[in-house]
Amino acid sequence: MSTPRSLEGAQPEVLETEYGRLAVRVLAEGFVHPWSLAFLPDGTMLVTERPGRLRRIAADGAISEPLDGVPDVFVQGQSGLLDVAPSPTFIEDRLVYIAYGEPNWRGNKAGTAVARGRLGARGLEHVEVVFRQEPKLSSGTHVGARIVFDDAGMLYVGTGDNRDAGKAQLLDHLQGKLVRLRPDGRVPEDNPFVGQEGARPEIWSYGHRNIQGMALHPLTRVPWTHEHGPMGGDEINLPQAGRNYGWPLVTHGLDYSGQPVPGAVGDSAEGMEAPLHYWPKSPAVSGMAFYDGDAIAPWRGNLLVGALAGQALIRLELDGTRVVHEERLLQGRDRIRDVRVGPDGLVYLLTDGKDGKLLRLEPAGGHGRQSETEATTEPASTSAAQPTTEQPPAAAPGPVTEQPPAAAAGPVTEQATTPASGPAREPAGTPVGEQAR
Repeated sequence: MSTPRSLEGAQPEVLETEYGRLAVRVLAEGFVHPWSLAFLPDGTMLVTERPGRLRRIAADGAISEPLDGVPDVFVQGQSGLLDVAPSPTFIEDRLVYIAYGEPNWRGNKAGTAVARGRLGARGLEHVEVVFRQEPKLSSGTHVGARIVFDDAGMLYVGTGDNRDAGKAQLLDHLQGKLVRLRPDGRVPEDNPFVGQEGARPEIWSYGHRNIQGMALHPLTRVPWTHEHGPMGGDEINLPQAGRNYGWPLVTHGLDYSGQPVPGAVGDSAEGMEAPLHYWPKSPAVSGMAFYDGDAIAPWRGNLLVGALAGQALIRLELDGTRVVHEERLLQGRDRIRDVRVGPDGLVYLLTDGKDGKLLRLEPAGGHGRQSETEATTEPASTSAAQPTTEQPPAAAPGPVTEQPPAAAAGPVTEQATTPASGPAREPAGTPVGEQAR
C-alpha cells in the first residue's frame, strides 16, 4: 500500500491561462487512484482512494492513516470507494456520506451504494447504508456514484447503467438514474414516480449512462450533472423531475465498434431531453464544480470539469445554461478525477493514477485575490476559438413536479470543438472502449 506524502511548502509551477498567470501547487502525492475530495468546517479535508481507503488531511497538510469504518467495497475496474460528502448539518451531527461499489453476496457483481457514519477520532462510527442500487449488475464499470445535497437537505445520487444500457430506460431498475432521497434514505413524497406502479420511487430522472460529476448551480441552486458517453457524446445535463435523458435510445456518440449504438434512434427524439452541452470527442469528464469564489475573479460563474482521457481541466464560460466558450488547462499533464472549489476560493484537483496527487490552483502571487484587471492576457474570442453547432431542445414529456430554474435560457445542445488528447490506460480487466474512464 502506497503512503501519501504531504508536499506543503513545495514551490509552485506557473500556469498561463487566458486570464493571466496562475500557480499550480502540488500539496500531496502518493494517493492510489484518489477519487473524491471534501472540505470540512474545521479546515481539514477528506480524500477517498478507490481501493477502499478514506483519509483525512489536516490543516497543516498532515495525512492520516486510512480511517476506520469504511464498508466492504467491490474493488475492480472503475468500482471501489468513490465519492465523499459531509452532511449539510455536519457541525451538529458530524455525519459523512460515502458512495462506493457494494458487492453482492457472491462477491462477483456490484451496485452503487451510499453509507453514512459519524466522523470520530479513528474514522466513521455507527455506519449505516442509506441507498443501495438493486439489482447489482456491474462487473466493475459504470457505477456512477457522485453525490450532492441541495439546500433543502435532499441527497442526490448519480448512478451508472452497469454496462447494461437498456436498464437506463426501465423505471423498475436503479441503473442509469439520478436518485433523490432524504438524508436517512427515505423517499420524499414529491419524487416524480412515487405511487406509480412498476416504478422505483427513488428515481428523480432517468436515461443516464454513467454520471461522473454533479454540482449545485450557485444562483439557481439546482443540480447539474455530467456523464460519460460511449465513443463521443460526453454531456452536461440539468436533470428535472421525471424527465428522460435518452440513453441508450438517444446519444451523440457511437458504439466502441465505430457503429451506431445498438437500439439508438439518433441524437434526438420526442419526449427525451437534449443535453445542455456535449462533446463529439469524449474528454472522459470527471468531477465538476462551479467557480463562485473571489480568489480567481475572472472565473466567477464558470463551470470547471475534469478530463481523464483528455488529461485537462476544462473551464467553461456560461450564458445562462449555454456554454459559450471553453478553455483547457494543464493539458497532457494528468488525468483529472475530481474538481473542487475550497472555502478559500482556490481550486483543488485530484489526479488519477497509482501516484495520484492533490493540486491547488491559486493566483500566481500567492493566496491573494486576482481581479479581472490584473489579468496579463486578454481572453480568446469565443466565436473564433470555439465555433458551435446548436440544435433546439428535444420536446419535453408530460407534466413534472419541478419547473426549470428561472435563470435558465432553455436547453441547448452545443458541440465543443477543442480536441482531446489520446486515451490513458485503465486497470486490467476494464472492457475495451472503457479505457481512460
